Amino acid sequence: MVITGVARSSSPGGLNSVIAAVSAGLAHHDEQPDLQAIFEREVQRALAIRTVRLREIPARYRARLVTPTRTSDSVVLGVPTAHPNVQAVLEASSGPDRSLGAADHEMLAAAAQLGGLVLALARTRTCRRVTDDGAAPLIGSSAAMQRLRERVERVALTGFTALIEGESGTGKELVARQLHELSGRAAGPFVAVNCAAVVESLLEAELFGIEDRTATGVKGRPGKFESADAGTLFLDEVSDLSVSAQAKLLRAIQEVAVERVGGTGSRRVDTRIIVATNRPLAGLVAQGLFRADLYYRLGGVEVHVPPLRERREDIGELTTYFLNRHRQTRELVISVAALEALRAYDWPGNVRELERLIESAIALAESDRIELDDLPPRVRGEYGEVLGHSLADGHSMRAWGSRYAKLVFERCGRNKRQACRRLDLSYHTLQAYLRFADATAAGSEKQLPAWVKSARQDEMLEKARA
Repeated sequence: MVITGVARSSSPGGLNSVIAAVSAGLAHHDEQPDLQAIFEREVQRALAIRTVRLREIPARYRARLVTPTRTSDSVVLGVPTAHPNVQAVLEASSGPDRSLGAADHEMLAAAAQLGGLVLALARTRTCRRVTDDGAAPLIGSSAAMQRLRERVERVALTGFTALIEGESGTGKELVARQLHELSGRAAGPFVAVNCAAVVESLLEAELFGIEDRTATGVKGRPGKFESADAGTLFLDEVSDLSVSAQAKLLRAIQEVAVERVGGTGSRRVDTRIIVATNRPLAGLVAQGLFRADLYYRLGGVEVHVPPLRERREDIGELTTYFLNRHRQTRELVISVAALEALRAYDWPGNVRELERLIESAIALAESDRIELDDLPPRVRGEYGEVLGHSLADGHSMRAWGSRYAKLVFERCGRNKRQACRRLDLSYHTLQAYLRFADATAAGSEKQLPAWVKSARQDEMLEKARA
C-alpha cells in the first residue's frame, strides 16, 4: 500500500496539482493568499508525507545555513533564488511509518525548482501589497508624484547606491523604504541611521560595530552595516557627516567590507546603501564641505523628492489621508475655504508641517468641521484677510475682483502698468477696478484689511501733494 501511494504521489500528476493550486492562488487578487503556504500544503498532500517547509535564509544568518542532505525519512534541498547571498531550502520529512523512495526524491527535486518561482512570486505580491496598502505611502496624483513613483520603481529594480535629495519634510525616508520594499532585498532588513543625530566619536562604532572588550565595560556588537546585511542601509542627512567620517564611509563602500572598532580583520557585507540629504551635495562639493570622491560614489542614481509647494494639487489628498489616519481619535472634515487656504500656503516644512497642522486642528477644532478660523494665522495669511473676508460678507464677484486688483496693485509697488501685466487687464479696466474698490471701501473703513487702508492712505497723500 505504501509503495502504491508513493508511485501515485510521485507521478507527474502530483506536481501538476501543486502548479494548479499555486496558479489558483495567483488568480485571487482580492484575498492575496499565501502562495508559500499553498505550495507547502499541496506538496505535502501530493506525497502523503508529514511536513514540507519552503523558506529563505538571509545571509546575515550565515551560521545557520543549512547543508542539503538526503536520508530515508527526510530531505533538505537547495532552492534557486534571485539573490546570490540569500539561501533558500526545501525541507521535507516523511515520518516514522513511511520512507522516501527514489521517486519521492525525484519529485521533491522538481518541487524545489518550482519553489524558487513560488518565493519570487510571493515577494512580488508582498511588495505590491505594501504599495497598495500605504505601508510606504507616497500620497498624491499630481504629475510630479507620478514621475517620482515611476523613477522609484525603476531604481528599485537595481542594486545600485541611490541618492535621495529633497527639502526637509518631503518624505525622503518614505521614498527610501519604498525603494527597499520594491527591490529584491525586501525580505532583508531596512536599517535607518540619522547621521546628524549620531555623535561623531561614536559614529564609527555605530556604523561598523565594535569588538568585545575594546574598552572597559564595552560589549561587542555589530554595526549598522552588518545589521543591514542582505538588506538596505539608509543614511539620512549624510551631508552632516564630518570630513573624517566621510573618509571612513567611503572606504567601507569601496571595499564592501567593514572593520569593527578594535578588530583585526574586515568583514564583508552585502548591503545596498541609500543616502538622503536636504542640501544638494554638488553644491557642498563646490564649497569644499563634502568629499568629491564620496559624492561620485553616492551620486549618479538620484531621486529628487519635490517640495509640497510644487504639487499643491496633492494637498487635498494628503489632508484627507491624515484626517482618515486619525479618524479613531476624532472624525472631522475640512471646509472648502480652509482647504483653499492650505493650497495657497507655501509650506516651508512641506508634508511634515501639513501633518502636524492637521493634528493640531483635530485637537483644537471646536466643531466637527475644520474652518478657516481653525487654521493658524501664518497659514490663513492673505487668504483669510482678503478672500475669507469677502466670503463672510457675501461680496459680489465684482467687489472681490476689485479687492484682488487692489492687492496686486499694492504688491507691484503701485505701478499700474506692472499690475496690468500681472492681472492680464487693460489699463482702463484696472482703473475701473481701483475706483470701484475705493467707492465700496469709503463707507466701511474700519472693516478693511490693513493692505487696503495702507493703499488708500497712500493715494490720499499722493493726491494732497499733487
